Amino acid sequence: MTTSILAADASPSRSEARAGIDSLSVTLYAVLASSLAIVIGLIWDISWHRSIGRDSFWTLAHVLEQVAAIVTGLTCGWLVLKTTFAGSVEEKARTVRFWGFRGPLGAWVCIWGTLMMITSAPFDNWWHNAYGLDVEILSPPHSILGLGMIGIQLGALIMILAAQNRASGAESRKFGSLFVISAGVMLCMGAVFTLELASMGNEMHSVVFYRVVSIAFPIFLVAIARASHLKWAATWAALVYMGINILMGWVLQLFPATPLLAPIYHPVTHMVPPPFPLLLVLPAIAIDLLTHRYRQINGWIASILFGATFLVVMLVTHWPWGNFMISPLARNFVFMADQWSYTERLGEFRYRFWNVASSPLVFAKGMFLALVYAVTSARLGIWIGNGLARVKR
Repeated sequence: MTTSILAADASPSRSEARAGIDSLSVTLYAVLASSLAIVIGLIWDISWHRSIGRDSFWTLAHVLEQVAAIVTGLTCGWLVLKTTFAGSVEEKARTVRFWGFRGPLGAWVCIWGTLMMITSAPFDNWWHNAYGLDVEILSPPHSILGLGMIGIQLGALIMILAAQNRASGAESRKFGSLFVISAGVMLCMGAVFTLELASMGNEMHSVVFYRVVSIAFPIFLVAIARASHLKWAATWAALVYMGINILMGWVLQLFPATPLLAPIYHPVTHMVPPPFPLLLVLPAIAIDLLTHRYRQINGWIASILFGATFLVVMLVTHWPWGNFMISPLARNFVFMADQWSYTERLGEFRYRFWNVASSPLVFAKGMFLALVYAVTSARLGIWIGNGLARVKR
């Protein structure tokens, strides 16, 4: 298996950029819509598992996810065939060649993601028939499904960035806006993998919470800030992430639900919403400000600056936010606190903090490790963001 990339002019003309943008428009919007549908389906699916149980593979949430994946695969496949057999010289020069076919790099990533998602479906069905109810989010079939979803989100992101980087003026700003939407959807995907350790207010006084968020989110926020042409890219992406989760939570609560799969320890009466999203918009604002003030600083100095800032802002905002989220003030439709899966045995654990450090020294050691994670994650974010800023294929 060999892959080759056709050489392209490092400074394409405006007419060439326009031709590239026009040839990608249909695929671009279709893939962005599909990636949004996948995240909506994923949040819905998690709520279904927590509220009803997995009564069948053919739940509406699963169908939405798989249809969105198929639409992505077919659309990107069409783009690859069109470019290979009917593309202009300029269009082919901005593609990646694979097995004799030519297509944008993002389209290939999306096709790979589609194959992963479709493969996960029969595996997930067999897994549940063999082992029953999931006891954790990251089961093997869910991990394959998650990788496929990430592939589609990443492919959409790369295609939009390539269009942004080839365009100028109003076109660049338009694709920059699409990029922050796609990046916000990607943040939603990343947040799903932190649900079990860093999503509840009860966890926000634990060093585990700060370690997990320090691994997961600086890489996203820093990469978004450095790759986009917009000044507040990370901030807008964080707002998209928060908006999707809040709206999904509010909508899901409106629908009745009855658990169908034992054991049932806590009979719920409506769909259980996701936890209220993390306040990522606050560290995102700080990262955007630092990016534009110190863009020329590279390497580990910038990583330390980004990582330390992220961790400090998360600590000073989420420590008191945790107090609020376990208080009676948050137990309502808006903030969605104190809503538990039907498999939970309810008790006083709901109203206290979990895994609190046994001493200030233990807490300090844990937070130092979180700082190391944040700096490393930010370093990867700088590297990825700088690379994405150069993507034109």
